[in-house]
Amino acid sequence: MKAYRYSGAGNTFVVADGRTQDCSSLMQVDTIARLCREHNTDGLMVLVDEPGWDFRMHYFNSDGSGGMMCGNGGRCIVAFADFLGIVPAEGQTYRFVAADGPHTGVVTERKGEVKTVTIQMIDVKGATPYNYLDGLDGVTGWFLNTGTRHFVTFVEDVDAVDVETLGARIRRHPAFAPEGTNVNFVQPVSDGIRVRTFEKGCECETLACGTGIVASALASYVAQKAPAVTFKFGGVRNWNYAVHARRDDLAVDFNEGTEGLLANCIHLTGPAEQTDVLDI
Repeated sequence: MKAYRYSGAGNTFVVADGRTQDCSSLMQVDTIARLCREHNTDGLMVLVDEPGWDFRMHYFNSDGSGGMMCGNGGRCIVAFADFLGIVPAEGQTYRFVAADGPHTGVVTERKGEVKTVTIQMIDVKGATPYNYLDGLDGVTGWFLNTGTRHFVTFVEDVDAVDVETLGARIRRHPAFAPEGTNVNFVQPVSDGIRVRTFEKGCECETLACGTGIVASALASYVAQKAPAVTFKFGGVRNWNYAVHARRDDLAVDFNEGTEGLLANCIHLTGPAEQTDVLDI
């Protein structure tokens, strides 16, 4: 069976076309874990047909868990659809469905195998402040769901953080039981934010996390912790944050929410690249 290896700002995936081959055997916990281990990826995705949409995205973490959105995976699967020659039903914008609902995506630039992709994320209802976590003195932050659960904490120097140790403790903290949470460590800088992430499902630090990058930008907005570019259009203020992940730079833009929302019209932009063809 043919598959491909994709990287979204260093977040890596095995990606397969489920329209032209039976991928049901791939979407088993043991198989997912084995493929991610063999090909050194953070997850697995399968693109399938979906009536009324351009495609559906099935996403799984490297431990086989699913049922959540992956922002970098979403950008990679849009790049994959473009590679497969899938023509969007509406202009140049793909409409697809993921575990958290509908999304759109567009390839805005192509440089060889590297494509710049923007996807629209789900609206976010709110951010819950945590001023105390039992047993973790000094750890404060914000909890958000951006398609996946995230806890965002602000630090003075992300390079000084033991992400593997502290991230694992927060990820399994009773405050976020039973599902647990991803953990983002965010350093405000002069031109935006720097982010490092401990991902549940991978149980380690990854080079980038798309839903976490969105959560980090929204928490920065709520906490007024970092600079952003803003403008008003039609009476609505739009915010744009530059985000520096471990390897690449990305951007998050969104509108101030109305009708009980923290933010809507949320977009994540960054690189997506096919790095290998796999025989699995």
